[in-house]
Amino acid sequence: MAVLPILKWPDPRLSTRCAPVEDVGAVAGLVADMFETMYAAPGRGLAAPQVGVLSRLFVMDCTWKEGEKSPLVMINPVIMAAERVPVVMEEGCLSIPGVLVPVERPIAVTVQWTSETGEIHMGDFDGFEARCIQHEFDHLNGVVTFDRVVPEMRAGLEAQYAGVA
Repeated sequence: MAVLPILKWPDPRLSTRCAPVEDVGAVAGLVADMFETMYAAPGRGLAAPQVGVLSRLFVMDCTWKEGEKSPLVMINPVIMAAERVPVVMEEGCLSIPGVLVPVERPIAVTVQWTSETGEIHMGDFDGFEARCIQHEFDHLNGVVTFDRVVPEMRAGLEAQYAGVA
């Protein structure tokens, strides 16, 4: 396993829609490296494009900072349904360090994905897990948190990032 370099915005790969993973067995090493990278960062989620791999997969662990690990790998995820009631919360991103962006997202989602063993799963997620899934799912579509705010706010956040980066 290895800690991989995390791409920083505005790297163009972060704005690229990712291709589906065709061979789930071929990504085992990448998944292990992504978990090691995420924990070292330290983050709660990491999408493949953030480490320069333009494939539809991400890893997450929303509880490890509180002591209990709950690692989850989602390969070729699809958000099947989303709660209609949106909630605004500040989000950080390993590719935009030092900047918190207020993002409006549904509070709950239903997701279908393939696991690292090739099994298809469907699950309901709410709260922080739902937010993390949507954030990482955005990365698979070439969307970063800056893309989720109005242009006036984005300009200020980009200026803040330029001062931090």
